[in-house]
Amino acid sequence: MRLTVIVLAVCCCLTLGVQHAAAQVAEVFGGYSYVRGSVPVTTSIACPGIGCPAVGSFTDHPNLNGWEMAGTVKPGTWFGITADFSGHYGSTGSASTHLQTYLFGPKVSFPGPVSPFVHALVGGAHESLGNGTANGGSVVPYSGNAFAVAVGAGIDVKVAPFLSFRPIQFDYLLTRFHSDTQSQPRVSAGLVLKF
Repeated sequence: MRLTVIVLAVCCCLTLGVQHAAAQVAEVFGGYSYVRGSVPVTTSIACPGIGCPAVGSFTDHPNLNGWEMAGTVKPGTWFGITADFSGHYGSTGSASTHLQTYLFGPKVSFPGPVSPFVHALVGGAHESLGNGTANGGSVVPYSGNAFAVAVGAGIDVKVAPFLSFRPIQFDYLLTRFHSDTQSQPRVSAGLVLKF
């Protein structure tokens, strides 16, 4: 009798564990990403005489193309936790510009063949500006890290049991480089694998 109770208890625990594990879903997104950058630039100009401005600064808005990858663990059907990583590359004048983001936060999605979602992600960003020229001066290269936030929404369209297509994801990407706020749109598209 005691052995029967133990066996039944173990079977119940295993069944509950399998049902709980079945409810958990992992998603992996990968695809193309575009950012309309907001890059603070400092230039130095060789002055032929005294009194001319030797240093100038401006904000450039280059088109940055790259990639985005995100992983989401969903303990339920609509709520998940996302880790999002992206890299974007372009140029300011002739100077190379790179922007990487490392973001984490909640995601709410509505299940179905067409599944809209929203997320709010917080983390960091790394930006670097290489050697080159812009606006008639030599770009002063720099590399730095800053606080970053991405708030956005998108749509996943199911194309197979474990595969969805994400035709659009739009994010408002905010960074804080040089004690200033940069507001940048980020648009992504790609494939989502579900496990």
